[in-house]
Amino acid sequence: MVKREKTLQRILRGTSDASISFNELCNLLISIGFDQRIRGDHHIFTKEDVVEILNLQPKGSQAKPYQVKQVRNVILKYKLAGDDND
Repeated sequence: MVKREKTLQRILRGTSDASISFNELCNLLISIGFDQRIRGDHHIFTKEDVVEILNLQPKGSQAKPYQVKQVRNVILKYKLAGDDND
């Protein structure tokens, strides 16, 4: 759980979008209740009651910065970070 919290804090801070590991980002989304579908290198995340569909692709082993921003916006919009991270 500690790694999940650190990843969540780094994403919410928004200061290191270019250095977020793709696997960490995917694991975080799964841990907050998103379902994952994989088509080639596209990882598609959906969640009940979340209108947006997150379609993520890795850039090497890292997440793409603009996709990290999309994830941050969805987490904040739907208050998915939990009470202690708002």
